[in-house]
Amino acid sequence: MKPIVKTVASQPSWILRGRNVELAVTQLGGHMAPVRFYRNTKRPVQPYYVSPWQSEGLKINDPVLVPLRGDFFCAPFGGNDEPFRGEQHRCHGEPAHAKWRFVRQEKDGKKASLTLAMRTKVRPGKVTKTLSLLDGQNVVYSTDVLEGYSGAMPMGHHATLAPRDVEGSLCVTTSAFALGMTCSEPVSDPATGSYQSLAVGAKFRDLREVPLLFKGAAPADCTRFPARAGYTDILAVYKKPSDEPAWTAAVDAEAGYLWFSLKDAAVLPATLLWISNRGRHTAPWNGRNLCLGLEDVCGNFAFGLAKSAGANPIKKAGFATAISLSPKAPTAVNYIQGVVRVPRNFGPVKDVRFGKRRVTFVSKNRKTVSAPVCWEFLQAGEL
Repeated sequence: MKPIVKTVASQPSWILRGRNVELAVTQLGGHMAPVRFYRNTKRPVQPYYVSPWQSEGLKINDPVLVPLRGDFFCAPFGGNDEPFRGEQHRCHGEPAHAKWRFVRQEKDGKKASLTLAMRTKVRPGKVTKTLSLLDGQNVVYSTDVLEGYSGAMPMGHHATLAPRDVEGSLCVTTSAFALGMTCSEPVSDPATGSYQSLAVGAKFRDLREVPLLFKGAAPADCTRFPARAGYTDILAVYKKPSDEPAWTAAVDAEAGYLWFSLKDAAVLPATLLWISNRGRHTAPWNGRNLCLGLEDVCGNFAFGLAKSAGANPIKKAGFATAISLSPKAPTAVNYIQGVVRVPRNFGPVKDVRFGKRRVTFVSKNRKTVSAPVCWEFLQAGEL
């Protein structure tokens, strides 16, 4: 099939359509957004963020910010100001900001897929990205395959949502985690117009009780967003591998939907929350940016290659912060994102049950919603 190409929010993008989902992927950086779930209904759901400066023609020095939107694959994940073994990458690596090449677009029965590729230069190798949709499902399946690389590299997905600008409208919960921690170094500098509210390097057991930076302040509830206007914060939860997928769920019951991600915690042990609520005042942020990153990664927060591949407190606590790559065998990172409709009284997700090619979400008030999801894809890599 010939590719479908459109300019979407100022970026030339490939378009992939299935019966239930339509998505755009930028040629620059492979950022996936907008995505329209339930696309053929009267109330399609479009949960992903698109940065507000797209049509402003600003001069932007950080290339990942040029197309910034939705979900994208990072390798290496994080900022890389500090060189490591002769390598110095721009923030989130070439897959997140360089130009991808179209390989093929296919429709095979109920499955629609788009395959892209890139040869990276800073650390030579090849990344092949495949996005797939199945008719009858409001789900996006993605695989990024890395070939020809040697050495350790932090990597993962940078899924970013656009919560409604209503305090607490989006409620986020995750599967059980073994370590919760705010960023181990400051993520802001008031001298440069950026501000944070969470404590530095503070551990927590419950996302509803995360220590704040301010002396004597009660813990923050980091399950409700937007919150704490005027601040940008980073925290992470680290999960041990299990027989079932690790999950993150974000519910906007008033808007009637639940966004979810599924991953293999043996590959991507961390879920990093990037909470951006008008807390950065330099360009292009300009004190206006509102989004929530729910980023499933293998890394030491967002510190990049040197601090993730080397010794660090997260690794000392027993969690991988980089994936070992070998030119002898490809490395595949499989990932699932999707949306399911929920009633207004649904509430936050408490548990997720996995049946055969089906997932059921259970809320804290015992409501349930189910959706067809081939979660076995995380291990098999096939649909």
